Amino acid sequence: MDNMVMEDKKLKLDKSTWIPTKLGELATEISKRVDNPSESEYDRFVSLRCFVSGDIKIKSWETTETLVSSAKAFEKGDILFARRNAYLRRASMADFDGCCSGDAFVLRENHEKVVPGFLAFLLNSDALWDYANSNAAGTMSKRVKWRDLAEYEFLLPPKDQQAKLAELLWAMDEVVERENEIINKHYILKEVLRRDYFKITKDSNTIKIGEIAELTAGGTPSTAKKKYWENGTIPWLSSGEVHKKRVYQTDKLITDIGLNESSAKMMPKNTCLIALAGQGKTKGTVAISEIELSTNQSVAAIVPNRDLIEPYYLYHNIDSRYLDFRHITGKHNSRTGLNLKILRDFEIVYHSKVERESIVTKFNQLDSNIDIIESKIQSSKALQKSLINQVF
Repeated sequence: MDNMVMEDKKLKLDKSTWIPTKLGELATEISKRVDNPSESEYDRFVSLRCFVSGDIKIKSWETTETLVSSAKAFEKGDILFARRNAYLRRASMADFDGCCSGDAFVLRENHEKVVPGFLAFLLNSDALWDYANSNAAGTMSKRVKWRDLAEYEFLLPPKDQQAKLAELLWAMDEVVERENEIINKHYILKEVLRRDYFKITKDSNTIKIGEIAELTAGGTPSTAKKKYWENGTIPWLSSGEVHKKRVYQTDKLITDIGLNESSAKMMPKNTCLIALAGQGKTKGTVAISEIELSTNQSVAAIVPNRDLIEPYYLYHNIDSRYLDFRHITGKHNSRTGLNLKILRDFEIVYHSKVERESIVTKFNQLDSNIDIIESKIQSSKALQKSLINQVF
């Protein structure tokens, strides 16, 4: 491409003809108010929950059916910029008409000066967000004002170069979209297999977890004693880390003294782990350890009896029962919801040894494929982000 080549994931750009330009010269803030969205022409509402940092396009939305508070209207091709909590760096283009939160800017490009979609990449550059955050104001949750954002200045390429850059960056976005479609199909297949193998029916052979595993919980060494934590070498897992699913490392390490002088306990490799408590959707999440580790008191450690059950069969089995664990949390209405007694008496499907081995092979292969695709997605996003920052 003229004035633009890419070698070893690096763009070589000739910016000699690029012109210093303010964002406000290229986009207009649209403030079309929708007073009663549920009775409006719009059926899609983009709340701040729908924004994902780094996503170039809006990929999710909510219904307007029960929405009574006012909103802002937007059109296909507009860019939605979450002005509240700017540190989260959320700005994405919409490819549909709808309405959105009042805490978002609706920005419409001036296509006499920029090619369609070009500003979506500018608004996802680190330089733009550094500027936005430095100009955000407020106490509880800082907000950006359009009058400040409009003053952001950057080098604008001629439209022919804009078109080439946009083509390259949108092509990379399409790669990420395709990879996401593939991984979603894998997750759907995984859920189908979970129902087939682990949903209890009148014909299922079941067993209580306590009959095929030992259950225990750990503890937390006093944080007031440096000797328990300083220069620690022993992995120590909190309930908030169970979402990792396969635990290869932990956020914190404790010392031998911390282990020996507290209620913390060492758990062997391939221990199944369930979060007994935690914020949000943490309760009931399941993981399996790939290392020896210790846990806090909010994590149930389930050490399988290998003569009776394979660790990964138990892991996939109980991981499929997350919603059941969440239901137990509400039913028992205790402080932590789950406890070791409940888990010991919890019934799961129990297949024959041959079936168990076959099931483990299928699920492990699925997880391996998912890991590979997720790694590709992260690499593609990282390259796209790198190129965006090279341009802007």
